[in-house]
Amino acid sequence: MQENYKNALKDSIFTILSQATEELALESYVIGGYVRDFLLQRGSHKDIDIVAIGSGIELAKKVASLLPNNPQVSVFKNFGTAMIKYKNLELEFVGARKESYHADSRKPVVENGSLEDDQKRRDFTINALAISLNKKTFGNLLDPFKGVENLNEKIIKTPLEPGITYSDDPLRMMRAIRFATQLNFTIEKNSLDAIAENKERIKIISKERIVEELHKILASKKPSIGLTLLHKTGLLPYILPELVALQGIEEIEGQKHKDNFWHTLEVVDNIAKTTENLWLRWAALLHDIGKAPTKKFHKKIGWTFHGHEFVGSKMVYKLFKRLRMPLNDKMKFVQKIVLMSSRPIVISEDFVTDSAVRRLIFDAGDHIEDLMTLCEADITTKNTKKQKKYKNNFKIVRQKIVEVEERDKVRNFQPPISGEEIMTTFGLKPSKEIGIIKDAIKEAILEGKIANNYKEAYEFMINKGKKLGLSLTK
Repeated sequence: MQENYKNALKDSIFTILSQATEELALESYVIGGYVRDFLLQRGSHKDIDIVAIGSGIELAKKVASLLPNNPQVSVFKNFGTAMIKYKNLELEFVGARKESYHADSRKPVVENGSLEDDQKRRDFTINALAISLNKKTFGNLLDPFKGVENLNEKIIKTPLEPGITYSDDPLRMMRAIRFATQLNFTIEKNSLDAIAENKERIKIISKERIVEELHKILASKKPSIGLTLLHKTGLLPYILPELVALQGIEEIEGQKHKDNFWHTLEVVDNIAKTTENLWLRWAALLHDIGKAPTKKFHKKIGWTFHGHEFVGSKMVYKLFKRLRMPLNDKMKFVQKIVLMSSRPIVISEDFVTDSAVRRLIFDAGDHIEDLMTLCEADITTKNTKKQKKYKNNFKIVRQKIVEVEERDKVRNFQPPISGEEIMTTFGLKPSKEIGIIKDAIKEAILEGKIANNYKEAYEFMINKGKKLGLSLTK
């Protein structure tokens, strides 16, 4: 196909790329994501990949010399690539190449090649599209694998036989599912079958690269598309076995429980409608993982999952560590949300007491809004009356949170009486009595026995000290 897309290259950067190509007597092409997203009208793409028939590094240096202020060229000799950061763009240059692979590695043996060789090595037909930067053919589209047709049909397909494509570089299996999720495309049947056949090959991919694709799936508009495909192809047990363990419904003596796997996917989709916070989406994905190890059947009360939030929060650490994800505040946030995931649900089912709301605010701190967002996303019942009732209950809880916080100010609670003042008042050295009094003051405030102010807390301290047999120093 030789359709001309000069409009795709109207930015002045492409004129300079074409000039540099002409001066070096090379051929060069824009390839990959920029072309794909231009044809999909997905907005401006900040990463531009340029393939040169010849040295990509030399082309990068020439382009930099023609650009205002001569931006720095970052050269990666081991990969034969170079990068220029210019304004808000990242230009990556590479020489056209062909690749061959060994069975135990996704790192290819690279040789110089033609444009056709370079397009063949691309993961999908929609990423093998190239637009000419050469003077005589400027703007011409080169589409040897019907990439435009696949874009129009919304299909993910590999340029070569899919079994070879996925076996050579198993990360492409994750990328296929990620693109299907982001673009709402269908993975062509032969390709989907090849992913299932090669699923074990995912073991040679680093955890970091897998997580990078998982993040993109979770950050998409409807994450369940990708999570379902990971499940359908058999990849999910290699990545998130804790999630797979939730699948299935058991029945004993006519009593069933819901399928917590498919429920979880609904919760993730629900939360994706209301927040772009990646780590809150992770919390939604993991909020029920403790249910598999805590599931029990009792003849009188049926199925129970006692303590699943506590067990789940402990599992978050192991999961993050296994996937080499950050063991930092992000993980602690996910742990906390998982641990507290049922708290607002419990208080929404009964009469909402000020004491219960104070404790919820105290324990959740700055994450109270995130916690409520998860709990609202957790409503997956198809019964419209129940759904309306649950949503209305959470509105009441939210209103109560605002009222209690305005009055009692327990979020990020700081005790009105310090440990130093307790020591001075009773002439104490560091001792357990100080902790006892501080905890008693905190509990009295949370229970509503005293207001969260210095005067009432001071009087309470004096009385508590007397009960402990302590004497005032003044």
